[in-house]
Amino acid sequence: MTTTIGSLITSQVIQLLTGSSGVNSYLAASTQDNGQAMVPLSALQVRAQNVSAEIADQSNTMQYPAVNVYCEKIVNSLIEKFRSLSGNVQTTIELRFSQDRLDGLQDVLENYTDGIIQVLNANRGDWGNGMFYTGAYQVLFGAVKHGGKNFLQVAKIVFEIGVSRS
Repeated sequence: MTTTIGSLITSQVIQLLTGSSGVNSYLAASTQDNGQAMVPLSALQVRAQNVSAEIADQSNTMQYPAVNVYCEKIVNSLIEKFRSLSGNVQTTIELRFSQDRLDGLQDVLENYTDGIIQVLNANRGDWGNGMFYTGAYQVLFGAVKHGGKNFLQVAKIVFEIGVSRS
């Protein structure tokens, strides 16, 4: 039961991100500073996996931006004494963006990150099946590295889902 809740939450987050009111609806309204529209995410770019950027780059199917969703930690703190699982599930959305030049890399990454955050903000509350999201999150921006199309930067959005299941 404990491990399946991680998969259930991961698939729920992917549905929220790729659905009709997902990231692409926010990206359509957003434009970069130079006036270019943000490129929408395809369903193939949003995956349920926790894989390092180095290994992912060796895959021939890698497309940027790439969004990886995964369960990082499950804490059964038994807040409700007679439930089999009552606690928090720490979930991570890892956004990777790559391009051939350094200029504007972080700006584009921040725009995609903002779209993901707007989806999370719009989905505060009860997610059903004993899951709820309070709205709190943390965003971590990594340093630019060599990889992908030449330069690669990663943003991690970490948040907790409350769980109460029998």
